Amino acid sequence: MLSVLDIFRIGIGPSSSHTVGPMRIARTFVRALEKSGKLGRAARVAAELQGSLALTGVGHGTVDATMLGLIGFAPDTTCPDEAAQALADLRQDKRLALGGKREIAFDPAADIDLAGHILPDLHPNGMKLTAFDGEGKVLAERTYFSTGGGFVASEAQLKRKPKDDRINTGTQVPHDFGSAAELLAACKSTHLSIAELMLANEDAFRSREKTMEGIDRVAKAMDQCIDRGLTQRGILPGGLKVERRAPDLWDKLSANPQSNEREQLFDWLNCFAMAVNEENAAGGRVVTAPTNGAAGIIPSVIRFYCQTADEQPCRDSRRTFLLTAGAIGLLYKQRASISGAEMGCQGEVGVACSMAAGGLAALWGASPVQIASAAEIGMEHNLGLTCDPVGGLVQVPCIERNAIGAVKAVNAARLALHRTGAETLVSLDQVIETMRQTGLDMSNKYKETSQGGLAVNVIEC
Repeated sequence: MLSVLDIFRIGIGPSSSHTVGPMRIARTFVRALEKSGKLGRAARVAAELQGSLALTGVGHGTVDATMLGLIGFAPDTTCPDEAAQALADLRQDKRLALGGKREIAFDPAADIDLAGHILPDLHPNGMKLTAFDGEGKVLAERTYFSTGGGFVASEAQLKRKPKDDRINTGTQVPHDFGSAAELLAACKSTHLSIAELMLANEDAFRSREKTMEGIDRVAKAMDQCIDRGLTQRGILPGGLKVERRAPDLWDKLSANPQSNEREQLFDWLNCFAMAVNEENAAGGRVVTAPTNGAAGIIPSVIRFYCQTADEQPCRDSRRTFLLTAGAIGLLYKQRASISGAEMGCQGEVGVACSMAAGGLAALWGASPVQIASAAEIGMEHNLGLTCDPVGGLVQVPCIERNAIGAVKAVNAARLALHRTGAETLVSLDQVIETMRQTGLDMSNKYKETSQGGLAVNVIEC
């Protein structure tokens, strides 16, 4: 099993698969060079970005992330200001220090190849790194893949087929599950809620105290991202001239917080979700939930429904929400994918909506069966959602799409709680499999390549 803290990772924008993943890959490659004793002989490093990493790599920050990873930056500890300065120095001096130790000449234009014509069979987000010695001989060459949500895998790992349809990290947990049916069966046999069962599984990874600290740290980072997004104004980088909207909406809502207008619920959710994704688009600090492109949905719903004057009930609510949502996210990660380059946006915003719906249903006292129903409804009405970012940037339609996803999640939870029948016509496992099949059938031009949909038509207009 994977941990819930693998699903929720703190990193920087604008993309978990195109920024966080490549940064981790480049850093891993340099550390492998050092471990093998070859770092001191390295004179040049070249990176080949393949498939979606190349086609939307500039707008998604992949080129910059690759260089930062080579220098030694880690996504969860990177200060955006320090990263910006390091990149400015690199571009001016045409030099970088591998892992902060071995200084080499490096020209981004020559040493990073955007090979969009190469579409790897194993995963569309391929990345090949090669190190050369002073005579131009290859010291090491590795191919990695950024598989969504900040997860990365080597070529050997993806070629190694699991014994069944589960991801095996070697960690044995007391309540193993590879499907929603198995998760619900475990809850029924143990009389545990989904959050309680997940917490018991997390004990196999670390102490209970460390798990709670990790969950609280994730919740705090989500809150901080919203807070910053509500105060930053101006035009987002990238050339589309998209203006931040969350601060103005926040000012309007704050001026009339007790409005009786029913639709104001939408405004609050929209405001919080857009605050996060505007921060993400600007390269700010966000939490993969389960990806950066869909990072605003879960924080928005948590902020609106978990905010109380009392600190402890608020903390407990957030823990329940994130543990429950994390269980649902693990199902999608294990049984399908959370990569927009594989599944389209149904694998990002759709999964986030499903996770948020289940988490909110849990807060409202739903049974495990009702929670699974909420998650199913959240995905069912996102099936077929394409990933077609205009200009290769995580801005249009991504920012508004998170706002819509947050509203959908709340409605999905409501519908699940109002359901009277014990059995649902469509199960969560069935909708996950449908999403997987839909993603496989979807044309590549609609899967984070900016070669179809809005990405084409908006530019042409």
